This record gives sequence, structure tokens and C-alpha cells, in this order.
Amino acid sequence: MNHRGAIVALGAACFAYVTAETIPVGLLPEIASGLRVSEADVGLLLTSYALVAGLTTIPLTALTMRVPRHVLLAVTLGIFATAQLVAAFAPTFLILALSRLICAVAHGVFWSTVAPVAARLAPAGQAGKATAMVFLGNSLALVLGVPLGTALGQWLGWRVALLVLAGIGVACVAALLLVLPKLPPLPHDLATRAGAQLRNSVRIARSGSVAVVCLLTLAIVVGHFAAYTYVAPLVRRDAGLEGGGLSLVLLGYGAAGLLGNWLVGRWVDRRPRPLLTTLISAIVVSLALLVPVLGPVPTIAAILVWGGAFTALPVVLQTTIMRVAPKARESASAVYVVAFQVGIGGGAFLGERMVSNGLLAWLPVLAALLALSAGVVVLLARQTFPSHAPHHDEADDHVLVHA
Repeated sequence: MNHRGAIVALGAACFAYVTAETIPVGLLPEIASGLRVSEADVGLLLTSYALVAGLTTIPLTALTMRVPRHVLLAVTLGIFATAQLVAAFAPTFLILALSRLICAVAHGVFWSTVAPVAARLAPAGQAGKATAMVFLGNSLALVLGVPLGTALGQWLGWRVALLVLAGIGVACVAALLLVLPKLPPLPHDLATRAGAQLRNSVRIARSGSVAVVCLLTLAIVVGHFAAYTYVAPLVRRDAGLEGGGLSLVLLGYGAAGLLGNWLVGRWVDRRPRPLLTTLISAIVVSLALLVPVLGPVPTIAAILVWGGAFTALPVVLQTTIMRVAPKARESASAVYVVAFQVGIGGGAFLGERMVSNGLLAWLPVLAALLALSAGVVVLLARQTFPSHAPHHDEADDHVLVHA
């Protein structure tokens, strides 16, 4: 694949963003103790991050539509690195929270841009493969970034972990500036049309296929994060594992996601509907196995299947979004990012409400039912999710200008 170095750099940027977004979960006690706040307050860092990212993605993507893509990605990573640096030296919880919100503002623009850029870098007919390679950074964040960042923060302090993330952000900026080719914005007429779509989210939602993908995404992500946020008590209840045993299970979850991304990258450009139905089926079955208390082996197997299937799912959905909106990829991706962020925040909130009311055992049931409903949508929406994806040359839509 051409531009392999640029694809790797984009994957590294995804790694940094996912690690930074989720690392407060692992360092929650340390941050709470260091800043003398409650652990519940630290938990709000995740909710507020998702909320701000969801609210700002569409308008900011519209405002930046005419910025060259290589410049825009470098700027979003620069904001990311600065936010991590400020957070590392935050004297109060308020400053830490504000630094996270600044990062969240750049988050939506980054994620609405990175997949379309990966598609532009790919040869014709391999946009899905390029997207899968970039999204390997997400899985690596779960496999290595969060566990190692948590261990580092517990050993040397949470501020050191955030400093390391800031350094990774700076390295990503340098890498993107070195290896990413010049990527001009869309032609004037397309940029104007896409910007108008972004300023009116209702009009975007009326785009049938985009709306179908986003609603499907919302359903699956709400269910997933309602259950995944409380995977630790579920594993403790079902398998009797905590501490080091739980860490190994979560490490396996991330490793399975890495494998899932790799496998999906081989098929996503050819068979979207069979691939999507297979992944959703695996999610439903694995969650169903978590409903009863079956013991360690079935529970661990279910967690691994769940991790492999769900982590690979966004690759298929993001590729679908770009396929159904080839003339407005950035705008459609922005709406997709909003749907995903709303799903994260909504799922975590719903899970907290259910657990607070003693309904922990019902979380896998809820997640499985929502995933099952999404599977029905895939089977019915055959135009959005065809059995065989059409191949077309995208060179007319996106032009690379090399330095």
C-alpha cells in the first residue's frame, strides 16, 4: 500500500487519543487522591469529555472544511499534546477538567478527518483496508496504552503518565509533518456543500443511509458502554477474578480486538453485510453468555469474543459511512463521530443508573438486545449494507498533492 508511513503515523495518533481518553479509568484513585477530590468527580472526566466532543464535532468540522487536511491533523495533535501537558501540571481539579475539555474539542475534528484521510491515501478499492490499519492504533491503545499507562501512573504518579502522553503527541505531530503528503481541502463547491450540511445536522440526518449507519452505531455503542463500563464487577461476579486476574482478562480483550481489526481489514472492502452480521452475531452471543454465572472459562471466552467483535465493528461502520457519502466524507464522518460519542456518554450514564439500582446482571441483556436490533437493521437496509461492496476509482473525488 502506498503512503504506508503516513498510515502508521495516523495509527499512532489514534493510539494516543484513545489512550488519553480512557486512562483516567485506570488512574482514578491516584488522580482523586492527588487533587483531593472524590473518585466520582474524576469519573465525570469521561462523561464531560464525550459530551463536549459530541457537541463540537459538527460545527468545528464545518469551520475547518477548507483547511488542508495535513495541516488540520497536525493542529489537532498539537492541541492534544498541549492539553496533556497542561493536565500533567494541573494544580487543581478544575484546571485538569478544563484541559480535558480542550482536548475533547480537538477530538471530534480529528476523528471526523482521520478516516477520510486514510481513504485518500489508499489505492482505489482499498479504503477499508487503510482505515483498518489506522484503527489498529485503537486496539493497541487497549492492549498496551491503557495498561502500561496505568502501571506507569501507579508507579511514578499520574502526572508522569500524562507527560508521556504529551511526548507521544509531540512525536505524532512531527511524524505527520514529515510523512503525510499535502492534502488540500475539498474543491470549493464540495467544501461549501459539505459545510452547509454540517451546519444543519437535521439535513444530514435526512440522508437515509447516513442516518441508518448512525442510528445503528448509537444503538450498539449505548449497549456496549453500558455493559463495558462495569465489566470489572461482571467479571468478578461471573469468574471470581479481580486484581491481576482482571487485568489479564482486559488485556486479552484488547488483544482480541487487535486480531479482530486485522481480520476485518482483509474483508471490509469486499463483503460489508456478511462481515457486519457476523460481528454483531458474535457480540450478541458473547453478551448472552455473560447473563448467567457460568464460571471462569465461559466468562473469559465471552469477554475475548466480545472484545474482538466490538473493536473491529467501527472499522466496518466508518468504511460504510464513507462509501454511502463519497462526496461529503468529512460531513458524514462528523455525524458518525457525534453518534459514537453520544453512545459512549449515554451508555455509561445508563449503566451507572442500572448498577445503582441493583441491575448489574441486566447490563449484558440490555447490550445484547440493542446489538440484536442493530443486526435486524443491517439485514433490512440492504442498500446501505450490500452483500458485495461496489468498487470505484476515487481519484476523481480526492486529489493528492505531493510535497
